[in-house]
Amino acid sequence: MDQILDFGQPMGGIMQVAYIVPDIRQALEQYRPRLKTGPWFIIDHFPLFEAQYRGQPTDFDVSLALAYSGSMCVELIQQHDMETPSVYTDIYKKRGWGFHHFGISCRDFDADVAHYKAQGHEMALYGVAGVGARAAYMDTDGVLPGMIELIEMTDKTEGFFTMMKTAADDWDGSDPVRVLSPA
Repeated sequence: MDQILDFGQPMGGIMQVAYIVPDIRQALEQYRPRLKTGPWFIIDHFPLFEAQYRGQPTDFDVSLALAYSGSMCVELIQQHDMETPSVYTDIYKKRGWGFHHFGISCRDFDADVAHYKAQGHEMALYGVAGVGARAAYMDTDGVLPGMIELIEMTDKTEGFFTMMKTAADDWDGSDPVRVLSPA
């Protein structure tokens, strides 16, 4: 049996579904009461270190909002500088706002990247999050309804997602939107 992560999803399984939105705070007001999720955690101007878009250095500006429904993380993404090419503008230009990617947890990041490359999927975005974990968006858009984000599960990454899951499990409806520091 696969290892179950502290936030309830199996290692190597889908742990997140992500959507691109034009205005993250407005989207929260639409998603929150309809999906009955919370609290939402916002990271304004999320820093992505060593970012490469399709093999070239890049610098784009996004804000993220994350919440849990059971053991599934829902992510909303707003790119502030839509004139900068990115994985988000790629999907937006193809079909507008909405579903963007599935997030998949991985322990052996390099092996998982190699697995998707061997299937013919280009690495569309690479970067290192503030907790030191690597992430890669694999361009599976032609065969799936969006991309796959490989999320390296380190102790810090697992702790971050577990903190949000625990907050959702214990949530009494108060303080529905919580802003986190980007570092």
